[in-house]
Amino acid sequence: MTAAPSGPAFSVHDIPFSTSGSWFGISPVVAEKTYAEDLHLVSHQNGMHAVLRLVPLDPATGDRAATSPHATPSLLSWTGTAGRIDLAYESSDTVRLRGDGLGLHIGAAAAVLTPFSGTYFYGEPGTGAYVFTSYETGRRYRVTVLSGTVTEASGTQSLGSAARGVSIAAEAGAAWEVAVEEYETARRPYASPAPFDQVVDTARDAFGAFADSVAPWRTSETPAAELAAYVLWSATVRPLGFVTRPAVLMSKHWMDKVWSWDHCFNSLALAAGSPVLALDQFSLPFDHQDETGALPDSVTHSEILYNFVKPPIHGWALRHLRRRLPEPLSQAELAKVYDRLVRWTEFWLTMRRAPGAALPHYQHGNDSGWDNATTFDPERVIVSADLAAFLVLQLRELAEMAGELGLSDDTRRWTRTADATQAALLDELWTGNRFVARSAHSGVTWTSSSLLDLIPVVLGEHLPESIGDALADRIEAHLTAYGLATELPTSQRYLDDGYWRGPIWAPSTVLIEDGLRRAGHERLADEISNRFRALCETSGFAENFDALTGAGLRDRAYTWTASSYLLFAEAHESRRAEATETAEAVGG
Repeated sequence: MTAAPSGPAFSVHDIPFSTSGSWFGISPVVAEKTYAEDLHLVSHQNGMHAVLRLVPLDPATGDRAATSPHATPSLLSWTGTAGRIDLAYESSDTVRLRGDGLGLHIGAAAAVLTPFSGTYFYGEPGTGAYVFTSYETGRRYRVTVLSGTVTEASGTQSLGSAARGVSIAAEAGAAWEVAVEEYETARRPYASPAPFDQVVDTARDAFGAFADSVAPWRTSETPAAELAAYVLWSATVRPLGFVTRPAVLMSKHWMDKVWSWDHCFNSLALAAGSPVLALDQFSLPFDHQDETGALPDSVTHSEILYNFVKPPIHGWALRHLRRRLPEPLSQAELAKVYDRLVRWTEFWLTMRRAPGAALPHYQHGNDSGWDNATTFDPERVIVSADLAAFLVLQLRELAEMAGELGLSDDTRRWTRTADATQAALLDELWTGNRFVARSAHSGVTWTSSSLLDLIPVVLGEHLPESIGDALADRIEAHLTAYGLATELPTSQRYLDDGYWRGPIWAPSTVLIEDGLRRAGHERLADEISNRFRALCETSGFAENFDALTGAGLRDRAYTWTASSYLLFAEAHESRRAEATETAEAVGG
């Protein structure tokens, strides 16, 4: 067998093997922080569910064969001393597998079938194919042998506990090949439209085109850019269920949702090279805005959660998104986005401001996106400076959009509200050297060692210089060798793997770097960018990172981390090119 993989190699223990549009991936990660011995087909319809176990076999004994999996964006392979097995995506719902010297067992991951759970297995009459039907995903998985033979089919039509699956092999010196499809109720018999190598070539070209669109600037100075692009591309799913548009999930591990602030960072990374997909990312949560104007906490295939919200960073994000798009929004597009952003802003001004209050409040740390940050230790229902700062930026973006739409009264109204909100932020929460948080009930204030208290630097050029300087000094104290710790490492509440109580996170890094740069603190912004890029180039695109060792933590294939790397890397390349041009102009 020959294959022509290209693109960055990666470990499927860290990043699932998948393709854009697919709702399933191939991975040993079968549940949160749970790794299986074998690779599985893991679907994200109706939640995360390991459906099929893929086991390489020694054809002489029928036992599991020792193999090592390795992957590039277009090809996943198991290699052993006796041979290899290759897997490639033919389409978003079909994979092709081919083996030489090794057999393969495709079995149900669930050992028990009940009236409400597990996987039923049967032979499909008249086609020679075998079908698994999963209660958990509500989908079918058909295995069609294209060449080679079925050496065993066990557990067909069995109920209760049984080993269910099919084994495939070929004569010595020959190769076998199968197709595995995910579908709903019925589908015509599978017919192979292309040879295996062509399937690999098509997948390689599709990813290559995507990488070239979102990271055309990549060089040896940004060595993780192509893998970051793969993380985004492979985590994209086609519209299905409550997912109304093509969507970049946070991961095709267990963080398989779109949260209503995570999506902003993915949108920004995609904007310049894939503007339609970028606008889909920004718009998706707004498709589910409720009657008060609130966005859901999260959206996925079969679930929308409204029990919490996320912070109003959308004005900040939209300001950057509109500047990154290759073409401006049409008046109709602008009007639609404006109306949705108005409703989201009015939610914070009406539903989240207590009577007589000038500033809005969170009801829980989850509303901020910083679930367990130490800012929330004294109380959870709080008025915090980060929230007010985001709202100010959102109000200013609305004022600018209203002007572009010819809505002069709205421009004046949003500008007045932005000015009043910023004045209240500085009057009520700035002590002269730092911001405090305040109980929404008692008015009692407190300070913390959380980086969250320094997020108001996102106001950038709108901050008085003295406040920007004071925030920059405090931010620098959070900067470890790897990046911005979300809790001061000297704090008694610092935890190495404490979620928002210590680890480095991508969104806080992007927000703070941007605010510092706009406030004139370019040296510190450059250092933060440099350290975060180096962290990703060493430790991958984890959900978060140990601030003292740089080790990746939690979900290891997180898209907003990859997007943040792409944003920093693109900006770095732009600054580097500009510096080179300037030097050449001076030298010339």
